[in-house]
Amino acid sequence: MNEAWTPEARVSEDPTPTESDTTLVVVTGLSGGGRSTVARALENVGFYVVDNLPQALMLDMAELAFKAGGAARRTAMVLDVRSRAFSTDLAGAIRELKERGFSPRVVFVDADDEVLIRRFESVRRSHPLQGDGRLADGIAVERGLLEEARDQADVIIDTSHLNVNQLRRRVEELFGGEDARRLRVTVLSFGFKYGLPPDADFVLDARFLPNPYWVPELREHTGREEAVSSYVLGQEGADAFVTSYADLVNATTVGFEREGKRYLTVAVGCTGGKHRSVAIAEELAARLRHSGLAANAQHRDLGRE
Repeated sequence: MNEAWTPEARVSEDPTPTESDTTLVVVTGLSGGGRSTVARALENVGFYVVDNLPQALMLDMAELAFKAGGAARRTAMVLDVRSRAFSTDLAGAIRELKERGFSPRVVFVDADDEVLIRRFESVRRSHPLQGDGRLADGIAVERGLLEEARDQADVIIDTSHLNVNQLRRRVEELFGGEDARRLRVTVLSFGFKYGLPPDADFVLDARFLPNPYWVPELREHTGREEAVSSYVLGQEGADAFVTSYADLVNATTVGFEREGKRYLTVAVGCTGGKHRSVAIAEELAARLRHSGLAANAQHRDLGRE
């Protein structure tokens, strides 16, 4: 005769949750860099977000989230350098969380000084740390305070060339959907004339391929369109280029995951970021997905010309 099912029996079969089952995201970065947008995007994918949390309360907040269970097991803590309780020892706070069994992921939002200055000027606000000095002085002070935090970050999001929707989409791709513990690969196209992406782990140069810009019927089109993509990928050396880098990324993923890296940015550049780099990025991301990686293509400079 089968034993009767009881709630107690069902509970006893479930594994006991541990602190590592709590998904913790720590968001910090420069004022004007986009922390508020990141916080809203995390809320959109189901995180309980605590804004302007004093650094001294990070461990207490993590333990409350663990004990509460349910939706609170996905918690994001946003740290602001303007908080009176902020200290520069973020590395120590993260280490303390790990010693208690948690596995926090640190997101750092950054932007070029010139971009930050324009953002503050556009809303007619002073920088929280500039005092009687200039905006640039406040930004420099804040960069110094957050230097170690940036070095400790699991993912750095440079928002210099991202609008609000692009930043929100990036966060949702990183933390929404499937298992967030998997290595996620962003293949980012860019134009060398606009500068290197500062958050790139690998930088690929596609300028050895003929430029569709000099083909009149292709000039106004982009690498996301079939005509340009076929032209670029059909050039001598293009397939070997994509294959070689797909093999390289696949060969390194196991090691990156073993070392705790969760986000990998592969930047592909051409002159303006419109034709060659876009086509190569789309193809490389598709091949990485075909090999089982969580990969997506993004295009930093598409539309700037």
